[in-house]
Amino acid sequence: MKKYFSLILASPFIFIFSCSEAPRDKYLPNSNGRFNTISVVMPKKSWDGALGKTIRSLLKKPYEGLPLDEAKFTLNYIPPNVFNGFVRNSRSIIFFKSDSISNFKINKNKYAKEQVFVEIKASNDNKKKNLFERNVKEIINSIDQNEAQEKLRRIKKSPNMDKRIKTRFGVSLLFPSAYKLVKDTFNFIWFQKEIQKGHLNFIVYKISSSEFKGDIKHRIIQIRDSIGEIYLPGRLQNTNMITEKAYRPYFYKTQILNRKGFITKGMWEIKNDFMAGPFINYVIYDSIKKNWLVLEGFCFAPSVKKRDLMFELNTILKSVELK
Repeated sequence: MKKYFSLILASPFIFIFSCSEAPRDKYLPNSNGRFNTISVVMPKKSWDGALGKTIRSLLKKPYEGLPLDEAKFTLNYIPPNVFNGFVRNSRSIIFFKSDSISNFKINKNKYAKEQVFVEIKASNDNKKKNLFERNVKEIINSIDQNEAQEKLRRIKKSPNMDKRIKTRFGVSLLFPSAYKLVKDTFNFIWFQKEIQKGHLNFIVYKISSSEFKGDIKHRIIQIRDSIGEIYLPGRLQNTNMITEKAYRPYFYKTQILNRKGFITKGMWEIKNDFMAGPFINYVIYDSIKKNWLVLEGFCFAPSVKKRDLMFELNTILKSVELK
């Protein structure tokens, strides 16, 4: 029997936390680094020991909803003696330091703009490990938010100005101009961006509240399969997108735009063909109009790592605003 992962999203618990920003009049260079990459600074002995093992186990957990496991974060180990100059400008840094007083702090823009600098101080590695474990949710949340903000900042340099989504559905999405319209019907809009080995896609449509009776998890899958049959044909005749049944979707209850919502992460495939990939699906309830807004991103990128591709799509979908 197919099973689902069901969780309710909640704010992370904070054990010890303080946050500070660099003075506004201080000159700071731009931060650098690939998305979802963290520089970890500590002695080599600590990195090879229990402290480093704990960090890797918690920060390199699989990114949800991919066909093959990819770590949520890429970790770059940095020895303390080379942590200077250009290296200090990384966008995400976790810095471990020996000190008689234990302390955990997240600094914003310490050495560079748009930077998250996590500082953990303690007298030995075991205490540092405990501080890290107690605050790892807050660390991940801070880095995730900063990565999304940086992605949106870059998108804003060349955004797609198409008004169809706003006019048709009363919401706006921020997405790059590289995305081109593929299909526009009365209740369905599809945008696509070509990449070197495949394409990224997102779709927007609405469903009446009467369609969501019964088990909501199963209805989301059934509805996306029916949408695939109507609007998402495959490259061959008599083929279309469906949800891959062999993959167990992740399912979350959440709040989006202060409205009841659901997030589903899973795998799609083309019926009667050999095409597949990951998807992320947001469903948002409109209590006034008594319908559900559906936002979904999916990618096709064979033989290519997909974490950062789905990160882009997820960032676009989460940029949704009421208009």
